[in-house]
Amino acid sequence: MDVLTDNFSLYGRGFLGTVELTVYASLLAMALGFVMASFRVAPVRALRVIGTVWVTVLRNTPLTLLFFAVLLGLPRFGLVLPFQLFAVLALGCYTSAFICEVLRSGINTVPTGQGEAARSLGMSFGQTLSNIVLPQAFRSVIPPVGSTLIALAKNSAIAGAFSVTELLGTYKTLNELGYSIIWSFVWIAVGYLIITLAISALFHVMEKRWGVAR
Repeated sequence: MDVLTDNFSLYGRGFLGTVELTVYASLLAMALGFVMASFRVAPVRALRVIGTVWVTVLRNTPLTLLFFAVLLGLPRFGLVLPFQLFAVLALGCYTSAFICEVLRSGINTVPTGQGEAARSLGMSFGQTLSNIVLPQAFRSVIPPVGSTLIALAKNSAIAGAFSVTELLGTYKTLNELGYSIIWSFVWIAVGYLIITLAISALFHVMEKRWGVAR
């Protein structure tokens, strides 16, 4: 218990750092995932190719390698940003590929006849997608989206290796101060458990309110 009480501010900074990474990266992942899912079901072949390439490359690239590419590659093109923002970009882009596939699977559950009926009424692809297809797809993808964002929260631990303030990185300081590494990790695990349970509870409420009735 001493490791927590003696270093509460250190744990607090790490915990808030992980929360910030999770929130900002989740928002980016949801936005990009929505765009890429729209591309993947678009009637324009070029858009489908862009969506397919995005998902294929990111899903098959190790997240650590993506961190190296973002943190070391972008500055070579003159894009110098805070490390935390680089971490958000890496996490958000990586997770967007999984969000895209989750949304696409939800879109595929909507009967094709509804899209055809909307087009027969003169609705454009964008109108059909936003007004007819996505509202129904959203109801079926709430649980898998929640699971994907929980994975994002745990993946944020990689950012600590790149000088980003987050929860797992606190063990280095605690180890240097001579605290038990086991208890240091116990309280780190508790912090991640709080974050993941909060995400799980949020999506459980959303599923009860908007999810598909079983």
